[in-house]
Amino acid sequence: MPETVVRHEGAHLHAEGPSTPEGRRLSEAILHLRRAERTQADRAQRASGLSAVDLTALRHLVQGHRDEQNLSPKNLIVMLDASSATVTNVVERLVQRGLVTRVQHPRDRRAHYLVPTEEAIRLVDESLMPHDAAVVSAIESLSPADAGVAAEAVLRIATRLDELSASMGDSRRTPAGV
Repeated sequence: MPETVVRHEGAHLHAEGPSTPEGRRLSEAILHLRRAERTQADRAQRASGLSAVDLTALRHLVQGHRDEQNLSPKNLIVMLDASSATVTNVVERLVQRGLVTRVQHPRDRRAHYLVPTEEAIRLVDESLMPHDAAVVSAIESLSPADAGVAAEAVLRIATRLDELSASMGDSRRTPAGV
């Protein structure tokens, strides 16, 4: 019974729906995409064997490593929008599992960087690859014209949501076009 409530809530639009049948179909497709994304996020988290916050932290550290950026616990506090105590616990769990190493800052002996291990990189990639491969496969199945129309629609919706975040003072919003 609780699963039914969750499923129905996820299919509910909390605003007046689009006026055209095509708009309603697009709205339903977006709601379906949201549900599928949540399901895949849950699947990736379970596959990783980590908590949601630990996996998110590890994803940030892996991306920082790929971008050749040294990330510190202070950076994770900002990225996770979490307390220092929470990040300390997350880092400790990741270090204990052999997924992160602490590397001493070259000039400040009180500071250190967090570096993902090769095992961490493999774990993140294996956890997220099925989702990303499925998305790419669906995109590749579209004609170039359909892909262009879909991209325009998704960007328009994302931009509107970014504008909403900005108007509400949410500094964590994703920049348009990203």
